[in-house]
Amino acid sequence: MELHEYARYDAVGIRDLIRSGEVTAGEVEATARRALAIADAQVNGLALPVFSPALDHAGDGPFAGVPFLIKDHGPVAEGVPFTLGSRALPGVVPTHDTALMARFRAAGLVTLGLTTVPELCVSFATESLRYGPTRNPWDPDRGVGGSSGGAAALVAAGAVPVAHASDGAGSIRVPASCCGLVGLKPSRGRITCGPDAGEAMLGMSYEFALTRTVRDAAHLLDAVQGPGIGDKYTAPPPRGRYADEAGADPGRLRVAVTTEAWSGTAVDARVAEAAVLVGQALERAGHGVTEASPAVDWEAVMRSLAAECVAIASTLLMAPRQPDPARMEAVSRRFLRAAREYTGLDLLAALDAQNRVTRSVAAFFTEYDLLVTPTLARPPAPHGTLRYDDPGHTMTSWLESLTDYGPFTMVFNVTGQPAISLPLGHAGGLPVGVQIVAPYGREDLLFRIAAHLEQAMPWKGRTPPVFAGNRT
Repeated sequence: MELHEYARYDAVGIRDLIRSGEVTAGEVEATARRALAIADAQVNGLALPVFSPALDHAGDGPFAGVPFLIKDHGPVAEGVPFTLGSRALPGVVPTHDTALMARFRAAGLVTLGLTTVPELCVSFATESLRYGPTRNPWDPDRGVGGSSGGAAALVAAGAVPVAHASDGAGSIRVPASCCGLVGLKPSRGRITCGPDAGEAMLGMSYEFALTRTVRDAAHLLDAVQGPGIGDKYTAPPPRGRYADEAGADPGRLRVAVTTEAWSGTAVDARVAEAAVLVGQALERAGHGVTEASPAVDWEAVMRSLAAECVAIASTLLMAPRQPDPARMEAVSRRFLRAAREYTGLDLLAALDAQNRVTRSVAAFFTEYDLLVTPTLARPPAPHGTLRYDDPGHTMTSWLESLTDYGPFTMVFNVTGQPAISLPLGHAGGLPVGVQIVAPYGREDLLFRIAAHLEQAMPWKGRTPPVFAGNRT
């Protein structure tokens, strides 16, 4: 299999080639290893050398033979050390898979590596001191977002068609916007994250993946969705539920569009225009489109986000062996200090704030079927824009710097609705994502509309300058 052929197939396409016998799974894996070497040399998206051999996986799953990567955001796969992007963690080795990892294996995904993250995964810039900056395939001087930055860079660069990602405040959707990908944050509870992952973060952290096509996201959600008990899981519903929704007729929907950030931060005109153009495309398709926005108590959002960061830091403070703060970056040390000082009353106030925001946004979705917003407030930022190791930051000032860059995503981590970022805009040679949000549990609507927009405003032909499939 030639690199230029491999890099242009999505996961479903590669799976179908294997099933038809046109290529073997071994040929695909060998090509993927070459693609990873080429792409990683330019984007710095791998946290460890490529796995040899690949992790164990089923040979008959719905994605059997499809190359895949997992994220360095905590204990994910048995035997694969994680560091959370920190010099203070030498590489802790999990003794078992998470429930989601067990499903990735059952789906037949061929896990070849671990992707880079910012320290503790609490930044929209993947530029840790441990690994250095992960570079954007569209412009090496620009960031890839975070925290699923290594995953986004390598999928965008054609190294793999799909990669594991997680989202605590936008960490799937923000890198998707920066790198020109499809990034779905599912509804709260759609995918089991436990027992060691995002379910501990006050219900605001979610896991799924980054893809280049809508159909890959739909097929993968079919393969891995469903509740879990410990590290066991119930079988997902019969395959085809969401795969069949991609491209189905959504009917006439009530669509709200806003380009005004609830934080009050300014939004780049080019980014706002991308969301407006999506609204116009939906109006031409016969949907009712209105300029409208949910009422969001921003102070309550920030209080909820601060509690989530304290919960992240608390997992380190409760570990059998605590990391050395002197080997951590400045904002991480702030989080550790805040976690030690946090009180029960602080937690109750944060839960009350989370409830207020959730009720308000849920009320909005009784009147509208979809909300369209920008994903970020501006195009991908140059490296060094977000300075996680700046000792001048307080926890509050750090969170404010995140919301200045990405003010639209974190609300829906608080509230639990599904949200997807699609690469529907382009500005100055850089991708611009547009976020679409649906009522709780309505991923079906997102897939119907996302597939329509993929046809109406196609991005398939766009590839970045750094691309493993480029002919030399």
